[in-house]
Amino acid sequence: MHVDSDDIDWNEPDTDERATTFRRKRLSAATDAKDIGCSLYKLPPGNRSWPYHYHEANEEAIYVLSGTGTIRLQDSTHALSAGDYVSLPAGETGGHRVINDSDDDVTLRYLAISTMQDPDVVIYPDMDKLGVYTGTPPGRHEGRKLTKYYPENADVDYWSEKPKKSEADPE
Repeated sequence: MHVDSDDIDWNEPDTDERATTFRRKRLSAATDAKDIGCSLYKLPPGNRSWPYHYHEANEEAIYVLSGTGTIRLQDSTHALSAGDYVSLPAGETGGHRVINDSDDDVTLRYLAISTMQDPDVVIYPDMDKLGVYTGTPPGRHEGRKLTKYYPENADVDYWSEKPKKSEADPE
């Protein structure tokens, strides 16, 4: 299916985190794509994208269209400029955050591409949180059955109560 990006509205995240300000066009969601996601991002100078995170089920990639900035990876940071491509595997080694820390007043524009595996768990190490998504992958919202965020150390005892005996249980 063909779509003209000019016909897609820009979305902005609903976040309280300072300096997490970007605009996004969900390109794949505007088509009939099911197994691959693609979004166009505009990241103004002095701002950062999503908090540092990684996906347990989905690979991502970044392709820089224009502007400059930095990408924080698991153990390093790298300068970004037009033509750069960054592969982000599923799991901890794919941890990332894009930052427009350029000295000029130029917006960083890039494509974010991802697989669309469902369910997915997203880990936010700096925030000690995790997100759980079922029903649709993280890049989609229509048909989502569950979107929940938890403190990373949240844990409950599975058998916190004694199970009730049913009539089918032997005594």
